[in-house]
Amino acid sequence: MQNRKSAVNSPKMVDLEEGKSYAWCACGQSEDQLWCNGAHKGSGIGPTVFKEEEAKTAAMCMCKQTNNPPYCDGAHRNL
Repeated sequence: MQNRKSAVNSPKMVDLEEGKSYAWCACGQSEDQLWCNGAHKGSGIGPTVFKEEEAKTAAMCMCKQTNNPPYCDGAHRNL
């Protein structure tokens, strides 16, 4: 995932609500990590928008290198 700014090199545990829509920052430019604030405009990299199907605690990617966005897949270990 080129041109993505890594926020931190570890995941962030987040409680996600069933039925709620989220916009995960994929570019790393948002000041409100880990959610999109529109800072990607002009970068060609938009947010990953998803609707959670069940309430759960999830490890969210903060390095922006995951192959399973928006969830952490351990890619930060290779940075």
